[in-house]
Amino acid sequence: MSAAQRIDGKAEAARVLDSLRDDVERLREQGCAPCLAVVLVGDDPASDVYVRNKVLRARETGIESVEHRLPANTSEDTLLTLIAALNADPAVHGILVQMPLPAGLDEHAVIDAIAPAKDVDGFHPANVGQLVLGDATLAPCTPNGCLHLLRQVAGDLSGKHAVVVGRSNIVGKPMAALLLQANCSVTVVHSRSTNAAALCRQADIVVAAVGRPRLLDAGWIKPGAIVIDVGINRIEIDGQPKLVGDVDFDSVAPVAGAITPVPGGVGPMTIAFLMKNTIAAAVRQQAMRDAIAA
Repeated sequence: MSAAQRIDGKAEAARVLDSLRDDVERLREQGCAPCLAVVLVGDDPASDVYVRNKVLRARETGIESVEHRLPANTSEDTLLTLIAALNADPAVHGILVQMPLPAGLDEHAVIDAIAPAKDVDGFHPANVGQLVLGDATLAPCTPNGCLHLLRQVAGDLSGKHAVVVGRSNIVGKPMAALLLQANCSVTVVHSRSTNAAALCRQADIVVAAVGRPRLLDAGWIKPGAIVIDVGINRIEIDGQPKLVGDVDFDSVAPVAGAITPVPGGVGPMTIAFLMKNTIAAAVRQQAMRDAIAA
């Protein structure tokens, strides 16, 4: 059996960002400069890397970026006051508060405080509700990036059976909602599921987002299935740190029809779709201002 097609998320993300540069240029010609505000609380090294990458991609795309770096002992009131100021600032179109937050800060309260129109992460309950209803909204970036990759590989997804492994609010649940919108038959498996591997073996599409290194091996995958690996797990192999996904790539690649690697698969798409959401937010906010002014 031939090896699976390797889905190059890095290359596809670059194409998405290239197309967004034209959108930014058109907005600037209309007097609107898209702007993303990124808030980082504390000094978590991984979060610092994520924020630097997001700010870099924003600037490369022509999106203005504003960074707010706060110490780990920042009070919740201080953080919420900053979010309120960003909500009220007409020059800011998107707000991203990097997660996880330091202990003592309520992530739910922080997400709820972001204006839904500026919630470019797509985590606000209002945006989640619109996603479930099938309405146009700012959808979470990682699932949206996964859906884009699936469509690049398979085209129309109608009628395909998709299994999502994991039910998190960040990936699993919104991924299931997006796949339903794409007319897939969707199964969600999780820690309480019975015969999870057998359920996955029925799938044309498997999206792994459970946070367990190399959990899915060849025994989980139907021959020819498309496998999207969202997992990013840091482990040691022979004493050396390594990033691996939730899928055992070497085991699954000879079975699957197509598969994303880790790294270089879903990760770059997440940032690309953050930029896409920021531009979409700017377009909507500008349209609303124009309507009010008319």
